[in-house]
Amino acid sequence: MRLTRTADLWWMNAVVYCLDVETFHDSDGDGVGDFRGLSQQIDHLQRLGVTCLWLMPFFPTQDRDDGYDITDFYGVDPRLGTLGDFAEFVRTARDRGMRVIVDLVVNHTSAQHPWFQEARDPSSPRHDWYVWADEKPAGADQGVIFPDQETSLWTYDRKAKQYYLHKFYKHQPDLNVANPAVRDEIARVMGFWMALGLSGFRVDAVPFLLEAPIEALPDPHDYLGDLRAFLSRRNGEAVLLGEVNLPYTDTMKFFGGADGVGDELHLCFDFIGMQQLYLSLARQEASPLAHALKERPEPPRDCHWATFVRNHDELTLDKLTVPERQEVFAAFGPEEDMQLYGRGLRRRLPSMLGGDLKRIKLVYSLLFSLPGTPVLFYGEEVGMTEDLSVPGREAVRTPMWWDAAAEQRRDPASLLEWIKLLIERYRECPELAWGACQILDTADPAVLAHRCDIDGGTVLAVHNLADRAVTVELGRLDGDLTDVLVDGTVPVTDGTASIDLGPHDCRWFRMA
Repeated sequence: MRLTRTADLWWMNAVVYCLDVETFHDSDGDGVGDFRGLSQQIDHLQRLGVTCLWLMPFFPTQDRDDGYDITDFYGVDPRLGTLGDFAEFVRTARDRGMRVIVDLVVNHTSAQHPWFQEARDPSSPRHDWYVWADEKPAGADQGVIFPDQETSLWTYDRKAKQYYLHKFYKHQPDLNVANPAVRDEIARVMGFWMALGLSGFRVDAVPFLLEAPIEALPDPHDYLGDLRAFLSRRNGEAVLLGEVNLPYTDTMKFFGGADGVGDELHLCFDFIGMQQLYLSLARQEASPLAHALKERPEPPRDCHWATFVRNHDELTLDKLTVPERQEVFAAFGPEEDMQLYGRGLRRRLPSMLGGDLKRIKLVYSLLFSLPGTPVLFYGEEVGMTEDLSVPGREAVRTPMWWDAAAEQRRDPASLLEWIKLLIERYRECPELAWGACQILDTADPAVLAHRCDIDGGTVLAVHNLADRAVTVELGRLDGDLTDVLVDGTVPVTDGTASIDLGPHDCRWFRMA
C-alpha cells in the first residue's frame, strides 16, 4: 500500500498521451504536422483530461525510421518548426496543466549524424563513440530485430575499414555508452531539453542501450542509476519512463532499488500485461490477464508500472507462446498483411474488434481501472484505425482524425466522451493509482474483478469479457457498492453482492 502522495510523484496518477508532432496537426497546410499545430489543438488534450504529453522524436532526421534516426540531438526538425515553437508549446502545455516528456533516443544515432561521420576516421577522438570490430563478431547474424530489412547486427564501413554495431537498422549505428565522453554528452542533451521546460524522458530501447560492450561499466545498471540521479538533481519531479520489453523478473532490475527504493527508471511499461490482455480478449476469458496481474511484482517505492493498450510500434506479442500468439493472430489479424515480423500486429484496437463500440469501451475501462499509470496513443480516444496500405509500423502512425474528434464531441455516447469520463473518474479515485490491488475470485471465467484499497477507501471494478450476459457474486465486502461510472447502487448482504453485467459490460464501484 502506498501512503506517500507528493507533487514529485505526479506521474503515479498521471494520464500520459503519446503523439507524433508530424502526424498530429498541420497548422500551415504543407501536409506535415508541426509544433504550432500542436499548440493550436492543446485544448482538445486538456478537455480529454491528459496531464502529461509524451512526444515522439521531433529532432532533425533523415526520416528513415519515423524520426528515430537522429542527426542532431539539440534541434527541431525544420519541417516541424523551430526551437522557439517548441518552447512556446511547452509553455502553453504548462498553462493548461500538462507536463511534457520526450523520447530519449540514445542507443544509436543516424549514420548521417556528424558524430558518426567523424567517427568513421579511426584517428578521430569520436571513433570510440561507436562500437567497432576489425572482424565480424561471432553470432553477428543472430538477434536481428527487423528481419525483413536486415540480416546482421554488424555492417562493414569502407572508410573505417571496420564493422560497426547496429542493433536496429544499418543506418542507425549504436553509440558506445561505455565511453565516458558519450555518457557526458547524453547528460548534456538531457540538461539542454530540461532547461527548456521538460519534465522527463521516455527512454527508448533501454535493454539495448545497456548491452553495448561495457568494460568501463562493471554494472551497466549503474549507468541507468547515474541518469536518474542527474535527472533528479536538475528537477526533482522529473521522470524516466522506460521501454523494457522483458519478463517481469528481468524488467524489475530496471527499477533498481536494492534497498527497496527505486533509483533507476521511475516507470516501466507493462508489456506482459498488455500481451495477456489481448489473449484474454481473444479467448473472452479473464484468466490470462488475471494471472499476469497476480504474477506482476510490486515495484520498489517511488516506482510504478505504465499500462497501455498499444503503442507506436507493432503490437508486439513476442512474450506469448507460439500457440497463444496464433490465437491472437486468428482473432484479430488473420491476414498476413496485418502481421509484422511474425511477432506482432500492425493494427489498431477498433479494427481488431470489428468496430464493436461496447467492446472497445470495455478495453479502455480496463486500462484506466487496472493498477498502473495509463498511457494513450494519439487517436485512441476517437477510435482511429490503421491504414494497411502504408508499409510496416507506419500503418498505425497516420494523421490524427480531427473530423472524428469534432463529431464525437457532440455525441454523449461516443468513444471520446467515454474516455473523458473514464479519465475524470480515474482522477477522482486515488485508490486506482495509489492503492493495493487484489484480483477477486469469480465463478464465471469471463469476468475479471479487482479491488484497490488505500487509506480506508476501496474501489471495485468488474469487467465481463464475454458476449453474453452474466451475474457474478462477490464476497468479503464490507459496504454497499455505489456506481462510479453511472448512477446506481448494488446492496451488499452478509458481505456478498450480486452484480449483473451485460455482454462486454463494465462497472466501477466505490464501497461505502
